[in-house]
Amino acid sequence: MTNSTSSPVNHDELFQNRQGLRLAAYLSLNQTAVPHDVSERLRVARNHALAVRKHARATTAVGVGGSAAALTWQGEDPMSWWDRIGSVIPLLALVGGLLLINSFQNDSRARELAEVDVALLTDDLPVEAFADPGFLQYLKTER
Repeated sequence: MTNSTSSPVNHDELFQNRQGLRLAAYLSLNQTAVPHDVSERLRVARNHALAVRKHARATTAVGVGGSAAALTWQGEDPMSWWDRIGSVIPLLALVGGLLLINSFQNDSRARELAEVDVALLTDDLPVEAFADPGFLQYLKTER
């Protein structure tokens, strides 16, 4: 049984990243002991290595998973405009749904208050009944 997340490509890339971090840490420790011309050559070499790495990532990458190979294209801008629009649509649907729910609840509450007002205005009740705190609860349970 093989683990699908661990592939030779991932191990090589991890090894290169670790070696790069170790080398950078070693050079950072001895930075003051390096002459100026050597530090400039190292800076140029670093910029060249970064440019090569960016170019390698920008080209076509082939990933193998199981028995089939998957072809993926990676460029400088991995998300196209259609991808961005597609990621915003669920957010707009969520906001629209929340606004619809809020409107429905407001209408429901307004209808409930209107029913209570109609019940109060059409009934023959003494004035003391309107001041009773349990009167609204009584009207709700009565219907």
